Amino acid sequence: MTNEYLENLLNTIKSKKNSDPNLSYTALLHKKGLNEILKKIGEEASETIIAAKSDDNNEIIHEIADLWFHCLVLLSQKNLSVNDVIVELKRREGTSGIEEKSNRK
Repeated sequence: MTNEYLENLLNTIKSKKNSDPNLSYTALLHKKGLNEILKKIGEEASETIIAAKSDDNNEIIHEIADLWFHCLVLLSQKNLSVNDVIVELKRREGTSGIEEKSNRK
């Protein structure tokens, strides 16, 4: 999977933003708003943690896919792009995580 795939998926999510919420889960999340999207990200993050403690790699992959999907919905809600995240990751490249975190303060 490349960032191109994720960007295309995000564009699909954005295109469903104003669809009928009775027919599109993505539209329903957008209609319910930021708090619902954040709640779903929290749920999926928790489920990812639980899955990571199991020996079932398929479960881990499934939960991370759910988490990434809901993060993409958040990017859509905030009119951001996958590239925005990639630019930030590239900016951090070669910097210690400890150093990067201390530079945020």
